[in-house]
Amino acid sequence: MTPVAADTTVTTRGRLGAEVLIVLGLSLGQSAVYAVVSLVAKLTRGPLSQATATLNAPQSPRPYLDLTYQLLSLSFALVPVVLALFLLSEPGRSAVRRIGFDALRPARDLAWGAGLAAVIGIPGLGLYFAGRALGITATVVPSALDAYWWTVPVLLLSALKNAVLEEVVAVGYLIERTERLGWSVPVIVAASAVLRGGYHLYQGFGPFLGNVVMGVVFAVFYLRTRRVMPLVVAHTLLDVVAFVGYDLFADELGLT
Repeated sequence: MTPVAADTTVTTRGRLGAEVLIVLGLSLGQSAVYAVVSLVAKLTRGPLSQATATLNAPQSPRPYLDLTYQLLSLSFALVPVVLALFLLSEPGRSAVRRIGFDALRPARDLAWGAGLAAVIGIPGLGLYFAGRALGITATVVPSALDAYWWTVPVLLLSALKNAVLEEVVAVGYLIERTERLGWSVPVIVAASAVLRGGYHLYQGFGPFLGNVVMGVVFAVFYLRTRRVMPLVVAHTLLDVVAFVGYDLFADELGLT
């Protein structure tokens, strides 16, 4: 019976590994590959300090068509989240409860999220400007959307989308699955952090390093608390400040 059990274990691990590759290939892993290609394109075009990375770009010169494209893009980007939650669900065990992606502790999650946002956001901004000074970071334009009535709401939704996608897939799902694969804690944390840094490489090496650090902090936090919701709150706050703040105050701050 032992060989059969061993074969079953190998098969299960193989299927889990394939599942992880499929989920990442449909979401953040795909983004990481494109980010590497984008970085190579920037480096072969000229100095990285002269390159620009636009995060929220218009998709049509026609306002309501642009809005339609923006909303469709945001909606379909969340499909991998649904897939990850579906794959994590088990009979009698909710996936959202399993990774703490619920609203059972709103006050605590908001407090932890705000604290994490402050801890990550201020050093992250410093790393960005340091990277710009060293010439290893592109100019990041958080929003290039034209000024319409729907611009700020779309930016808010974009911030929430980024937070949900990245924290559910790169932290909750990936850590749960790599634990089942038998990976050690340091390797699990490194995998989650490097993945996070990888899909930000199109912004340059500074954001890559900053997001790796953020990934380490977030992965360790999740391993200790088993709650992804505070991470979603923190990430949403960081992106809201970046996206909406830039859209509203870029001219006043001389950033355009």
